[in-house]
Amino acid sequence: MSIKLEMLRTFSVVATQGTLAGAAAVLGRSPSAVSMMLAQLEDDIGAPLFETDRKSRLTPLGQLVLEESQRATDVFDRSVAAIRRHAMSAGGIVRIAAVPSATVALLPDVIEAFRKAHPDVRIEISDVDSAAVRARIQRDAADIGIVSAQPRDTPEGTRIRSDDLGIVCVEGGAIHLAHMNTQGMSGWELLKREPLISNPLCELVDDPLVAEMRIASTLEARNTTAILSFVKRGFGASILPFDAVRNQPDGVEFFVPAHSTSQRELRKIRQDNGRMRGPVAAFWDLLKD
Repeated sequence: MSIKLEMLRTFSVVATQGTLAGAAAVLGRSPSAVSMMLAQLEDDIGAPLFETDRKSRLTPLGQLVLEESQRATDVFDRSVAAIRRHAMSAGGIVRIAAVPSATVALLPDVIEAFRKAHPDVRIEISDVDSAAVRARIQRDAADIGIVSAQPRDTPEGTRIRSDDLGIVCVEGGAIHLAHMNTQGMSGWELLKREPLISNPLCELVDDPLVAEMRIASTLEARNTTAILSFVKRGFGASILPFDAVRNQPDGVEFFVPAHSTSQRELRKIRQDNGRMRGPVAAFWDLLKD
């Protein structure tokens, strides 16, 4: 008998629940049916997957099989979900994984233009950091990725635009007042006046003070809207690109340090060997400066 996906799914549930009864309740089957399927899986593999009959402890082989089972069922479930989404969308689907600042500053205009020509296409946006964007592209969980990078970084994808990174702080706060009065400070050292709300874009600033403050930060956020909300509440200051705060809320100040400019590029990426479908290719072409 060959190993079947349902065997792996059953084994994964049993290993997670730790008992046949618990797994049977989750799977909606009888304990005896679950036990029989586990026995078939172990017979096919030719080695035990559990240390004891109580199913509470995995053998080393069982741990490996659990990892592979979870990977296999996850891929299958995502494929089924994608098929269903495509079936519900008459015009197809475009999956975008983008850094938060791009979803705020770049995508609204692109989506508006795209929907005029492709009103029936479903668009799915994942708001994640650059590392997660790359991971989603690699495992084919997104068609197009938008990442942040420094201009001198290893060439990756296609550049869309670049803008200056700067300090975003609450209006009337310590950094705002120091900047307005200069007081001998006009660079990133102004950040010392308030706690730093860390975010992945801080890594793009080549300044030892910023690196030091990021390590010491007690508050980190990745979503641009959340960062601006925290700044406005007076929790601290952060570092964002100009595009992300172009329409910043009242009560928030943004400025670029005068003597230590750092830039952020937005780049679009895709799988190297992937061929883009019609709607995906159309969305890709709209992503330009």
